[in-house]
Amino acid sequence: MKKYLAEMLGTMVLVLMGCGSAVFAGNMAGICGAGVGTLGVAMAFGLAVVAMAYTIGGISGCHINPAITLGVWLSKRMSGKDAAMYMISQVIGAIIGSAIIYVLVSTGGTSGVTTTGANSFGDGEMLQAFIAEAVFTFIFVLVVLGTTDEKRGAGNLAGLAIGLTLVLIHIVCIPITGTSVNPARSIAPALFEGGAALSQLWLFIVAPFFGAALSAITWRALTND
Repeated sequence: MKKYLAEMLGTMVLVLMGCGSAVFAGNMAGICGAGVGTLGVAMAFGLAVVAMAYTIGGISGCHINPAITLGVWLSKRMSGKDAAMYMISQVIGAIIGSAIIYVLVSTGGTSGVTTTGANSFGDGEMLQAFIAEAVFTFIFVLVVLGTTDEKRGAGNLAGLAIGLTLVLIHIVCIPITGTSVNPARSIAPALFEGGAALSQLWLFIVAPFFGAALSAITWRALTND
């Protein structure tokens, strides 16, 4: 039970800090001088992962992402029951994080901010969005599987490597979809935002899972003796 709670708390922090940075500081340079831009938002997501990796990594492994959990399960590093419970816990945690952002936005003092950090893509850009989310999730989960491998992994440096990889992915992918590579991170904001975010949500579930599955297959092929 402790590991499920850890996953819930970790995902809550990831969504609150990552999506929160996008909502409150991502594009506010012209409004109050507090904008952080693409690089700042990318750093927020990556640093949240690093912080949680060294906080709950010893309890749950710090997946805080259903795509990572799928990759770990397909790599036969965890049971199906644990994988399902991890995913449920992650979605609950993401909803809590998004709820906090929603409350902060709703209570004012944000100079017109009305979003919750939901992912989206423009008209005619569905294929581009799918490819981006699948490819970047593939890279992200492959790094996770490699750095956390018992024999070939990076040991205590794994959390840092994973967090920095997420920063790199966000720098490239934010202009395309806002960057998901994490179904829980997409589900929660979409539930609060509704509209187009909710209608496009399927892509931010299917594409990351597809990329994660390819990562598990690839890593097994690379490490099978």
